[in-house]
Amino acid sequence: MGKKDAIVYQYFKRVFDDYQVLVSVNPIDFSGTELIIHPDGKIEKTEMQFDEDIFEDLEVDEFKESSPLEFQLYMKQDFFTREED
Repeated sequence: MGKKDAIVYQYFKRVFDDYQVLVSVNPIDFSGTELIIHPDGKIEKTEMQFDEDIFEDLEVDEFKESSPLEFQLYMKQDFFTREED
């Protein structure tokens, strides 16, 4: 098992009026992924590099801790619904 396999990511979520944002954060190197789920079901995925203040920033922006299962389900949905270029 590699070092990356042993990392326990932290997950956060915020629901806005017409979309929601889910974030995964690697607490060791502050890398992560942001998912924006639009009302039409479209999912935007962005790989992110956060700084050490990310947890305070998420709290100020009113993100709440969320389920890794929900995040992973949206990641799988994005994988299966991507269109070929």
